Amino acid sequence: MYAIVDIAGQQFKVKKDSIVRVHRLDAEEGKVLELDQVLLVSNGSTVTVGTPTVDGARVAAQVMAHDKGDKVLVFHKKRRKGYQKLNGHRQYITELRVLGILGKGEKAPAALKKPAPKAKPVVEEAKEVKKASAKAAPKAAAKKAAPKKTAAPKKAAAKKTDKK
Repeated sequence: MYAIVDIAGQQFKVKKDSIVRVHRLDAEEGKVLELDQVLLVSNGSTVTVGTPTVDGARVAAQVMAHDKGDKVLVFHKKRRKGYQKLNGHRQYITELRVLGILGKGEKAPAALKKPAPKAKPVVEEAKEVKKASAKAAPKAAAKKAAPKKTAAPKKAAAKKTDKK
């Protein structure tokens, strides 16, 4: 089952549990959104096309993260004029996880819980830093200075004698 959805002026093909990266939406991370601009719904055997949207169809999606997209470089140049300009741009994006495609009267599923990253106590971090520095110190001390090479004296060039 899939659907074509209009999100922030762009159309996306979505399936359940798919991840979609869209232009930045004004929503908090972890919040569940219901997208009602569904243009097409297919459940395998039947395809329903909206005019312009499918009545009662919605897509439930959870906001996973707000981020920046890939860098896009824009280069302008006018040949033989000495003019060139380079601009870079990174679009602000929102990452959505599709929870399901809903019909009339269906409720949105509960939000998925994002596992929180485990924070290490400060004491353990300090111990790891000491261990790392203790391991690195002997390697630095083990280097010995290489003996200096002395340049061999150059041999005097043999004089040529003119024979006539």
